[in-house]
Amino acid sequence: MILDHATIYSPNLEAIRHFFCNVAGLTEGERPPFGVRGYWLYAQGRAVIHLVNSRALGLAGLASPRIDHAAFRMENLAEWAALLERLRAHGIPYQLTEVPLARELQLFVALEPGVVIEFVTILPDMQGT
Repeated sequence: MILDHATIYSPNLEAIRHFFCNVAGLTEGERPPFGVRGYWLYAQGRAVIHLVNSRALGLAGLASPRIDHAAFRMENLAEWAALLERLRAHGIPYQLTEVPLARELQLFVALEPGVVIEFVTILPDMQGT
């Protein structure tokens, strides 16, 4: 099983779109003509993040922003290093932790209260480098 997509409801669409496109490396792509403003953001040809304007009519009663977190797995050190560089270049704070039993690194970015993005990779010595 793989993650299909995560949907984020937020009144700050542009800031979240900026993070995903300019820091995380996703690209903005086609989105069906829904009656509410938003974006679909793509990775490797798939729409993996759906952003929806929480200020839209009919969504006023929903908690916003809302999502626990979405996690993206990075399979190689070059991809991981590029992410770290973009985070630093954009001045985005993050929390890095090691999961000892899993031999993985986790990196967490809080985009706003209630919206956390996790990036995961295998510890470098486990990748044969």
